[in-house]
Amino acid sequence: MRTAFVVGIDRYKPEMIHYYLDELKNLAFSLNIDVVDSFTQPSRQTTPAYKVGEGKLQEIKKAVERKNVDYVIFDEELTNSQIRNLEEVLDVAVIDRTLLILETFTKRAKTKEAMLQVEIAQLKYLKPRLSAMRSSFEQQQGGIGQRGPGEKKLELDRRKIERDIKKQEKALKNIVRVRQTNRNKRRKSLIKNVAIVGYTNAGKSTLMNTLLKASKNGEGKDASVKDQLFATLETSTRQIQFKDKKAFTLTDTIGFLSKLPHELVESFKATLEEIKEADLLLHVVDFAHPYYLDQIQTTESVLKELGADEIETLYVFNKIDLTNNILPPSYSPAVKVSLKDGTNIDTLIETLNDKLFKDDTIVVYAIPQKDGNIIHMLNEYAEILHKDYENSVVRIKAKVSRPIKERLKAYEI
Repeated sequence: MRTAFVVGIDRYKPEMIHYYLDELKNLAFSLNIDVVDSFTQPSRQTTPAYKVGEGKLQEIKKAVERKNVDYVIFDEELTNSQIRNLEEVLDVAVIDRTLLILETFTKRAKTKEAMLQVEIAQLKYLKPRLSAMRSSFEQQQGGIGQRGPGEKKLELDRRKIERDIKKQEKALKNIVRVRQTNRNKRRKSLIKNVAIVGYTNAGKSTLMNTLLKASKNGEGKDASVKDQLFATLETSTRQIQFKDKKAFTLTDTIGFLSKLPHELVESFKATLEEIKEADLLLHVVDFAHPYYLDQIQTTESVLKELGADEIETLYVFNKIDLTNNILPPSYSPAVKVSLKDGTNIDTLIETLNDKLFKDDTIVVYAIPQKDGNIIHMLNEYAEILHKDYENSVVRIKAKVSRPIKERLKAYEI
């Protein structure tokens, strides 16, 4: 396993620097890099040339010489000149948080769409930094930067990279067009949409599987669940229908992270458009995490950047089996659950249905049996409360959404 030091700039409230560095260590570990030591520098002592002060730089240099690590990883985004200056002094490959996250996404990407999105983000990140990448960094056996555009791309000039970006963006647009067509079909189908959002590793995919298990049509449709950062980069959509309730679509999205690179947010915007189409967001929170409030704020800042911050949200505070925390009053409506042992799942399902279909109204229809397509529409997209057959007419009492009510006005009694 390769080794590294991590370096953080202490500009946060007490203890937050350790949270960010722990997160950085987890990202490094996911890339088979063992962090053997960490260094922090008060923000008031930083310098433009090296990000850290001269004294801290010499301290890191001596440690590098003593332990012979492969990388020094900064929990900040570094400029072209900072990377070059640091590598000249430290004589070791220097990388920043942004590149580490990009590489983690590269490792997790499985579909063509995700691979294209990550490669576009990497190319945009690397383009202004080519001259700063040292040869030892480029040639590390199995090192950072080898997947995706990787080592080969570091040797190319900026014009070639710009052509590659345009080529990959064109390929991505073709995939996005198909996704948009599918979204349009769902919108026309009158079915409601719910999107699961939250910090990475908070339990989003576990929530999807829990709701699938409770759905009468969810057998054999589980989403992948792994205890790791960014276990999946693909959005997955399933249809959910609880007993005697209306069906809706449920979409699991990629997890968010502190200081998520702008390049990634931009590249994944097409995928994350699913969130903007939602009628309700389920914001999953790792309630047992000591910095869960900061994770909520991180997720909400990304939602704002995506233009999805005005969508109604139901907060799902997960992992109550691990904590006695009291629900923060500023986040409402909210449900406390344990997805691990099933605590309060019934309450969650009931609250979800109440929020999603709160604007539905009860209507009684008299529908000729020959209009089977109308009866099918109600069976498919309404909550049937009562049904009677009288000669050639079907009387249906149903809870319906506003679009269906408007469309079937002629059949109302």
